Amino acid sequence: MRKAVVAGSFDPITNGHLDIIERSSELFDEVIVVLSHNV
Repeated sequence: MRKAVVAGSFDPITNGHLDIIERSSELFDEVIVVLSHNV
């Protein structure tokens, strides 16, 4: 099983962020999206 991690603050989330997540889901069996907090 191939896994990927997509990490970022996504503040605000953009179509580019969504595109990266969607493309990752086509290439990997599991995609974990990690949200961080902008300080």
